[in-house]
Amino acid sequence: MWISVLIWLSAALLPFAVFYIVGFGLLAKRPVFDDFLTGAKEGMETTAQIFPSLAGLLVAVGALRSSGFLDVLGNALQAPAALLHLPPQLVPISLLRLVSNSAATGLMLDIFKEQGPDSALGVMASLLLSSTETVFYCLSLYFGSVGIKRTRYALTGALLSTIAGIGASVWLGGRLWTM
Repeated sequence: MWISVLIWLSAALLPFAVFYIVGFGLLAKRPVFDDFLTGAKEGMETTAQIFPSLAGLLVAVGALRSSGFLDVLGNALQAPAALLHLPPQLVPISLLRLVSNSAATGLMLDIFKEQGPDSALGVMASLLLSSTETVFYCLSLYFGSVGIKRTRYALTGALLSTIAGIGASVWLGGRLWTM
């Protein structure tokens, strides 16, 4: 019963949002299509501004994966990770997640192939990707696009919340697996 209501609600939400925005614009006597075109133009300008940062991050992630540095760093951090009960297979995912979601997702899919998505490790990896953020990607992209050089406590806060997300995903994944 509730599942069918949620499925219907999720299917109806997007058309409702579009009709609401267009209707509100028409009631406010706004040129809706012109506003849409202005927003699309500004979006393209923003894309052009952030493209160098995005390209640099993609090259850096590719270099980290292909050079083997990520494997060396993951092996070096396995002992401290074991103290925190972090499985060694999740160490490279945790490191890559800070920079690239797609690379971390690729490693998670490798775990799915080896262990299965319903395994304890698969559940932990899924929760880890859901409860952490691509910290360096977001900071460089968002702060770089508006020209902010001094981020103050943004990096510290983001890293602390990522550590909390990693810990919560391992704890919760272990709890869910034993149920």
